[in-house]
Amino acid sequence: MGLLVSLPEGIPDMAWVLLLLLPTACLQAGNTAESNRKKFYGFGQPTRISGVQGGSIEIPFFFYFSWELAEDPQMKIFWRWKHYHGEYIYNSSSGFIHEHFKDRLILNWTQPQISGVLRILVLKKKDQTVYFCRVHLKTTKGMESFQSINGTQLTVTPAFRTITKSPSIVTSAVTTAGLEDIEGQSSPSLVSLGATVGVVVATAVLITPIYVMLTFLWWKKRPAD
Repeated sequence: MGLLVSLPEGIPDMAWVLLLLLPTACLQAGNTAESNRKKFYGFGQPTRISGVQGGSIEIPFFFYFSWELAEDPQMKIFWRWKHYHGEYIYNSSSGFIHEHFKDRLILNWTQPQISGVLRILVLKKKDQTVYFCRVHLKTTKGMESFQSINGTQLTVTPAFRTITKSPSIVTSAVTTAGLEDIEGQSSPSLVSLGATVGVVVATAVLITPIYVMLTFLWWKKRPAD
């Protein structure tokens, strides 16, 4: 039974570069292990990764083994989700992509590379789960396959949109609103004054002729001297 390895949480970027160089060293060590009749293989993925809803993420991976490959290794990369024995969502040999990920999965890997990257585009909330990479290959003694044990936990966070208004625009809007109020209606004090003046003028116009007529009649009826 071979030894499967999984990467610890929180591996820095520089450590990933060093880990990607690990397979070569492991293959060299495999020659020594072969003399002891021991087989070993390993797999590496980041423990956790996060992305924003609507954005995209990349899950890097690498693997190594001590088997001697056949002339035609027929290497294949598979991806599963949710749990170790979960549904397959990708198959590099057939081009199969799970319906949920239609047009959203891109595998950056070609045979005989022993490292690559899986990209998930236009992240959805339902993408939040664990992803496991699996490798199938042909050795001189037959087919072998192995898979990441812990996988990569993907966390998808909502994308919040913040709307901010420029202070100058807000001030302008308030000022304009004030001008519209002033232009749209007269001042209450001016309206009251105008109404009063109108009543006084109308009263004067009506009373003046009557007063003149009464004065004239009184003058005619007064006794003569």
